[in-house]
Amino acid sequence: MTARDPGASDVDSDGAPTQIRQVTFRVRHHGEPESDVSAAFPRVTLRSVSSMTGGGNRRKRIIELSGDPEQVEGFLTEFREADSIVAAESLSPLSRGRVYVVFVYDLTEWDSISESLSELGVHYKMGTTISAGWERWTVYLEEPDELSRVVDHLRGAGNEVELVSNVEMSELSTPDQLHADQMLEELTVRQRDALATAIAVDYYEHDGDGAIADVAEALDVAETTAWEHLSRAEGKLMRHVGDYLSR
Repeated sequence: MTARDPGASDVDSDGAPTQIRQVTFRVRHHGEPESDVSAAFPRVTLRSVSSMTGGGNRRKRIIELSGDPEQVEGFLTEFREADSIVAAESLSPLSRGRVYVVFVYDLTEWDSISESLSELGVHYKMGTTISAGWERWTVYLEEPDELSRVVDHLRGAGNEVELVSNVEMSELSTPDQLHADQMLEELTVRQRDALATAIAVDYYEHDGDGAIADVAEALDVAETTAWEHLSRAEGKLMRHVGDYLSR
């Protein structure tokens, strides 16, 4: 089953509109290289770029790795050592800190969340992100009990699952709202917390007196750590703003 980008409502067999909910959750996918290596390199963010191609037991995908260049290189080195990985090559210099990687994996040794969702008949958004070992998935559900079914299935496979949001698509019907939701999905939990805290202490206000020290104190972290989380969050958001402005 392929993913689709649904509208706010659908129509059931009786012709009545069906409310579709957009649900986002995090999955700690134990035993798979993308999540496990990500947990070992929490400062590297992995984003799925392409769908699968290939035949037989071999599949190929392209992913994006972003973060400190040394961390990205370490991530890729350990990723290559996983039993299910046949090959993994960078498509751009690792020194950039944001690289695209094409990799081939053995389907017989790969337990995919997307495959699990497809088997359950659940529509999901392409382009999941993984940070600090947690995969972020957004699915679209029509029936009230579907969420419990999905969560139980994933947990039954030995994964940890945490709910992030659960809203009706009618509340996210405008293009700007959907674009904002997509932007925020790419942020890690720490980056979202840092950004929300910075806004709360007036860090971004022109006449405000909020400082990075206030953000760090509120988060109970070092100033350099708070600055790093904010910097990475701002970088991800500005890429989206750049894409929007260039339309």
